Amino acid sequence: MRNEAFYMTGTRRMEKREVPMPSPVAGEVVVRIEYVGICGSDVHYYEQGRIGANVVQGDFILGHECAGVVEELGPGVENLSVGDRVALEPGITCGACKACKAGKYNLCPDVRFLATPPYHGSLVKYLAFPANMCFRLPETVSSQAGVLVEPLSVGIHAADQGWVRMGDKVAILGAGCIGLCAMLACMARGASDITITDMLDNRLKFAKEKGAKTVINAKERDVVKAIDELTNHEGADVVIETAGSNATIAQTAHIVARGGRIVLVGLSPQDEVSFNFAQIMGKEAEIQTVFRYRNIYPAAIDAMAGGKIVAEDMITKVFGFDQTKEAFDYVIGHRDDVIKVLIAL
Repeated sequence: MRNEAFYMTGTRRMEKREVPMPSPVAGEVVVRIEYVGICGSDVHYYEQGRIGANVVQGDFILGHECAGVVEELGPGVENLSVGDRVALEPGITCGACKACKAGKYNLCPDVRFLATPPYHGSLVKYLAFPANMCFRLPETVSSQAGVLVEPLSVGIHAADQGWVRMGDKVAILGAGCIGLCAMLACMARGASDITITDMLDNRLKFAKEKGAKTVINAKERDVVKAIDELTNHEGADVVIETAGSNATIAQTAHIVARGGRIVLVGLSPQDEVSFNFAQIMGKEAEIQTVFRYRNIYPAAIDAMAGGKIVAEDMITKVFGFDQTKEAFDYVIGHRDDVIKVLIAL
């Protein structure tokens, strides 16, 4: 077998190379990667070479949303078999720190996360990975859908952090992949009154088709006033911010209901943003944040397998492995049209 990987060799530069076949150590499996999704963070590294303090040094393999087939078992692996299709949860944590021992392993300070420098990603045909972070996909969940388990887990974690319940009025700011995943998760939890905002009509149209009660184009309407009117001046029980803009983060304080919950998911381009704390203090509103996810992959896969959540519709286009650079450039050149682009290895 021949192993190949695509390396980012500089901003907006990529090169395919032959790389050694991996050999699994105890507790690992070798996965033949079938599909990799292009995430916003991948594009940011590709365009800018860094995200905050995470800087790409030298040639680098992108990609952390992935699914594939188990090809080889390392010593001691009993929970998987050769031929199993799996979705890979991309963070490898220490298991020994305070966060890990508390079950909040997504907060492990020593996490090795695929495609977060200095750790290479999954745009490689064969990858050795811990078996306990490879989750079997049932027959009813395709490998393409398996790629979406990763962003869907972020959306489910956001709904969990907001304690979304049946009957809640939910406002989601941002209708990109994560915002749409959060919407699907909220619907699965029983929220039927969901308002979602964005500046792109195609995303809003998709959200409406997938079950949003109301969509608001932020270029055409004042979001705060619109949601105030829609909720009879009561505000939204849960506000989930996924756009990561200073404007939408600031809006959350004005949109949330008294006693409601704000969930911040999107990352602002600035470390410090203006926020009206007097608004939320007068409302006794709670603020929760989201950093990736934890203990969610099995539930996400079960929800997809049972048809409770259908995420595959978000796939905009699939490119071949040799078209990897073209795929990244396509995402950059078609930001207004793309929800999720996959690369087939």
